[in-house]
Amino acid sequence: MRIGELAAAAGTTPRALRHYEQAGLITSGRAANGYRTYDAGAVVRVRNIRALLDAGLTLDDVRVFLPCLDGDVTAAPASGRALEVARARLAAIDARIAAQTAVRDKLAAALDRAAGTRARQTARPAEQAERTEQARRGRSPE
Repeated sequence: MRIGELAAAAGTTPRALRHYEQAGLITSGRAANGYRTYDAGAVVRVRNIRALLDAGLTLDDVRVFLPCLDGDVTAAPASGRALEVARARLAAIDARIAAQTAVRDKLAAALDRAAGTRARQTARPAEQAERTEQARRGRSPE
């Protein structure tokens, strides 16, 4: 299958496929005309790569999962190294969330002071979105 066909079947772009190939996550052959060709199994591999990236892992992180990318990556037993990488990535994401929350809280406090209001308790974004939606519909929050 050619690169455009694989991209369509896997729900990604030819550019992403070239990037994965450059990173060593997928391989291709070459047709007589020089076009990249992939076997049918590449669809599963690319979908697994996308799933791991969507879960917050980086391309470097995904390399640890190479042995199980051609099967059901979520059902395969994870290696100790894969678990270590995933836990480290989760810790990094948690740290970024904490840092952003601290910045948000500082900005909210500064806005409260600037507006002359007392400090308010900040609602979580989902709660704020729900209140906004209820107000838009003319209902009062519960």
